[in-house]
This record gives sequence, structure tokens and C-alpha cells, in this order.
Amino acid sequence: MSKDQRDLFFGLIRIHVLAHASHEPVFGMAMMEELARHGHRIGPGTLYPLLHGLERNGLLKSENENVGGRRRRVYRITAAGEEALSVAREKVDELHDELHEQRPRRIGPETGG
Repeated sequence: MSKDQRDLFFGLIRIHVLAHASHEPVFGMAMMEELARHGHRIGPGTLYPLLHGLERNGLLKSENENVGGRRRRVYRITAAGEEALSVAREKVDELHDELHEQRPRRIGPETGG
């Protein structure tokens, strides 16, 4: 995937992370695998800054957990994250409808007489 394509889909990846975090705590490696299932092949150098940014913006909260004797940072959605996800769902539904319209509404200047 090119940088331009990645930039285009970056918002959708954030929404995807929030959607999963709304159901269960998430962690980096599992999210990379889940995103790869959807064709978003991103590495830790991209995903972890994204997770940190969502946390910095108050949409996720992280904590370290001990899993099988190893430390793992897990992320949980916050109330602000739930609210942002709710708005995102509405916007994604609206965009989906527009992408699949047979005759999209014209947005340019009127032409003809």
C-alpha cells in the first residue's frame, strides 16, 4: 500500500481500532493481525503511534497487564472514545450510502438552461 493510500485509510483504521476496543481490550499485535485480515498491513512503527495518539486524545486508556508472565500494554475505550465512535458510525453510514447511490447528488454549479 502506498503512502497516499495509507493516509487515505488512516482514519478508517482509527475507527476500526475504536470499534474493537468498544467490545474488548485490545493490544498491538492482535490489532495488527485483525487489520491485516482487512487488507491493512501496518507494522508496529505505524500502529503504536496511532494507539498512543488515540490515548493522548482521550479516546483510549492503556494499562500494563501480566499475560503468561509477560507484560502487555492493553487499551480500553474511554467514554470520549465511545462518543467519538458513535459519531463515526453515523458518518460512515452516511458515506456508505453516498458511495453506493445510483445517481449521486450534484455538487457543482448548475449547468444548462
